[in-house]
Amino acid sequence: MTDQPDLRHGESRNVDREPSVVVDLREYRQSKDPLPVTFQRRELDAILWIYGRMVGENEWRDYAIDHMLEKAVFSVFKRAGEMPLYRIEKNPKLAAKQGAYSVINTHGTILKRGHDLRQVLKVFDKTLKLVDK
Repeated sequence: MTDQPDLRHGESRNVDREPSVVVDLREYRQSKDPLPVTFQRRELDAILWIYGRMVGENEWRDYAIDHMLEKAVFSVFKRAGEMPLYRIEKNPKLAAKQGAYSVINTHGTILKRGHDLRQVLKVFDKTLKLVDK
């Protein structure tokens, strides 16, 4: 506390300084450094459910998550030192066109793309086949 009188709106104690400017923090953060694209909790739940199932079937062993400015990528590996077997990508720029979600294999082929992540992840569902004896 000081024994100086309260200041009125826009008044400054130090005469040498210019009056301070109030900046909206959200606007400042958006203009300063755009946030990377990330997976939301429900999206990660769906991806990790598939991942857990495939680990249980001994098909996948490792994963990596990358959050970049344009897209978020969940990469799946058989072994940690190799190229990813699959990449599950979220690209919001494609949301209005082909769909924000896609599954891409090692060779860069898009296996499935769409607007709903759960539908796109169905590419990993195994279909039963009839086998003749």
